[in-house]
Amino acid sequence: MSVLDEIVKAYDIRGTVPDQLHAEIAHALGVGFASICQSDRVLVARDMRPSGEDLVAAFAKGLNEQGLDVIDLGLASTDVLYYAAGSLDAPGAMFTASHNPAQYNGLKLCLSGARPVGIESGLADVKAVADAVLEGNGPPPASRSGSYSERAVLDQFVEHVLGFVDVAAIRPMRVVADTANGMGGLVVPAVFERIPQIDLEVMYGELDGTFPNHPADPLQPANQRDLCARVVAGSFDLGLAFDGDADRVFMVDESGLGLSGSTTTALLASTILRTEPGATILHNLICSRAVPEVIREHGGVPVRTQVGHSYIKQIMAETGAVFGGEHSAHYYFARNYRADSGIVASLLVIEELSRTEQPLSVLRKPLERYAASGEINTQVDDPAAVIQRVSDAFADHEQDRLDGLTVNCGSWWFNLRPSNTEPLLRLNLEASNRDECDTKVADLLVLITG
Repeated sequence: MSVLDEIVKAYDIRGTVPDQLHAEIAHALGVGFASICQSDRVLVARDMRPSGEDLVAAFAKGLNEQGLDVIDLGLASTDVLYYAAGSLDAPGAMFTASHNPAQYNGLKLCLSGARPVGIESGLADVKAVADAVLEGNGPPPASRSGSYSERAVLDQFVEHVLGFVDVAAIRPMRVVADTANGMGGLVVPAVFERIPQIDLEVMYGELDGTFPNHPADPLQPANQRDLCARVVAGSFDLGLAFDGDADRVFMVDESGLGLSGSTTTALLASTILRTEPGATILHNLICSRAVPEVIREHGGVPVRTQVGHSYIKQIMAETGAVFGGEHSAHYYFARNYRADSGIVASLLVIEELSRTEQPLSVLRKPLERYAASGEINTQVDDPAAVIQRVSDAFADHEQDRLDGLTVNCGSWWFNLRPSNTEPLLRLNLEASNRDECDTKVADLLVLITG
């Protein structure tokens, strides 16, 4: 098993530095990416992790050797890189490990127009060429070496983001954003300084890839604790919790209670369907049942997808969907080159708060209809065998294998998916009430671990 087998995942590349990911690996991946780019130039960017600069340089060298010009965007959030790949119609590579701890780094790749690169859409080819490079059998250098230049795109990105809302219609509001020492610390103030009605406070805004305050993973409630307390103490209307590369955001209402990614997806769907009636909207299969219900109630067409950005972006292209949401708080917009953006989602929620003149605690109520388990991870020796055992136990119920195993049991349902990277099974369960949810989770965990 090569190191690339360990770090190349279903829809990105991620590993620990320097044992799994270092300059030699980055260089090989640069050569590999050159093989699928179908372009004479590539955009590169990085988050605030200390290892990023050297990895970008090695990756750029690999691209240059293959004759491709490199345009370095410098420090950026992932949605800035996607915007640049879309607006400049060029392939892009973002060096980030998103919400992972400080010792990690990684790569998110896209083709021209911000088209996704996953294991089934080019990433396997990148890996194969990179493996050959590491074995000394890579492609020869091009006759012409590519150039290297730098370019700033933040101002253009801010203009693009502001175009999603009517800035003049936003009412005065107090917003606090916890950017977790991640790239939100660069992007969020740049956007909100253009909206004078918003009184913005930023928590942990210093770019620091060692994450001195708390991990940049807002999916974990513990990492939202400081923000929730600050919302209440400071009487803010809205709290925003960004992950490390700022492509995800979780909302916190004015009472200090966080919204799930499913609730925010439903809220954004209802907002978007008001201006795009009858539109198709995607939701991944671990989103709450409330999401497709809300989409239908507002005249939209819900489409259920696998988990993961490369799958969702591909299905958006195939179906013409205008929006897609994941329970993990990735929100995708057709007008954003089908890419996800935490800051675009934030502005749309702020616009909806302004339009309705209702607090978020009120807007969320009709969208929260069921009790959810949250994601529960269990380590098992043979994930496939356990999934089959669970499937057999529920043979009398409606099932599908779109992504792992999903079983519909009437008043409750669950999805059991294997991790892409570890011997783990991820359980998500939803039921009509909390007692039923807790009971069914306990029963299933016995079956999974038995």
